[in-house]
Amino acid sequence: MSDCLFCKMVAGEIPCTKVKEDDDYLAFRDISPQAPTHVLAIPKRHVASLNEADDGAMLGGLVLFARDVAVEEGLAEDGYRVVLNTMAGAGQTVFHIHAHVLGGRALGWPPG
Repeated sequence: MSDCLFCKMVAGEIPCTKVKEDDDYLAFRDISPQAPTHVLAIPKRHVASLNEADDGAMLGGLVLFARDVAVEEGLAEDGYRVVLNTMAGAGQTVFHIHAHVLGGRALGWPPG
């Protein structure tokens, strides 16, 4: 999608601090981190939100990719959180599906 911030990052039109990348997914540091480690994992194919997602393989791949990011960032042993915010009322500000990978400190519950 031509006006999507994350699609522009995938295309290399906007810089980001890449953490991990493969043929289908990209992970980069959040510009407003909410934990010591806060990485966003996105599919390279544009899907606006979880509401529009219809590809289980892509969603499963995104979760596994987020898990791999957490492992590579050293979060697996102490724990981490993977969050998908869906729509503005839940805090989604960029309408390209993305998973927040958060860790590096104790994460309270409930989160919101």
